[in-house]
Amino acid sequence: MRWRTKRNTHDLSHRGMIMGILNVTPDSFSDGGRHDDPGAALARARRMIGEGVDIIDVGGESTRPGADPVGEAEEIERVAPVISALRAEWDGLISIDTMKPSVAEAAVEAGADIVNDVSGLRDPAMVELCAGTGCGVVAMHMRGEPRTMQQAPVYGDVVAEVRGFFEERFATLTAAGVAAEALCFDPGIGFGKTLGHNLDLLRGLPALEVEGRPLLVGVSRKSFIGKLLKSEALEDREWPTVALTAWTRESGARIHRVHEVRPNREALRMVEAVMGGAPMMKSAS
Repeated sequence: MRWRTKRNTHDLSHRGMIMGILNVTPDSFSDGGRHDDPGAALARARRMIGEGVDIIDVGGESTRPGADPVGEAEEIERVAPVISALRAEWDGLISIDTMKPSVAEAAVEAGADIVNDVSGLRDPAMVELCAGTGCGVVAMHMRGEPRTMQQAPVYGDVVAEVRGFFEERFATLTAAGVAAEALCFDPGIGFGKTLGHNLDLLRGLPALEVEGRPLLVGVSRKSFIGKLLKSEALEDREWPTVALTAWTRESGARIHRVHEVRPNREALRMVEAVMGGAPMMKSAS
């Protein structure tokens, strides 16, 4: 299983990746305002690099349920300087978490390798940009939009419907010029899904792989964990996130989007050692 990004092709057959979340927003559900200053964002990125992160995912607009949209110019102003500064000192993978083609274009010009679009590249201009730049692509499933996605979402069979969406996206995007090897799919845990839908998708991960493309899973600190634990405290969601990283890797996910790099990376490497893939490696920190 190979995934092609803007500068390299990565073999994910036996060794998955940790994608570290770097929110440069004032209103993220988990860490809003902590890293919206470029200096603070870079300090956070350096910590993740020291802990062995594979991809740093930079986002300038919150996609939490009910979040208000951010203007294009403001979003670019938030993310482009951080990506430029990060690229100047790190040769690893950088992704831009955005639904806006103009923001993605500015991010790729600043040094991003991957476009992570929670809307699944619904905008034809985003498809054209990704096809033209040769960047890696994460296409996520979301019912509705962030402001409305949690308003009583309904599915007949959520696993079948998400798989159908991936099949449609693969056919549409490759026909439009996006390289098949550049595609990665994300079932969008928590994006237009109830607790039951999220659990069904986690159980059904093996059925979601389409055309041999890698799956990305983002469950870190999400509210469904708190519902299951009957706790509102974000810190209570950290170890369950690590457990889910191990579970989803064994179930076929190759990329894991998390807030805390080191414990999730170590869980990933341990599972892969047991599965007979990559050997355990000493933590980078």
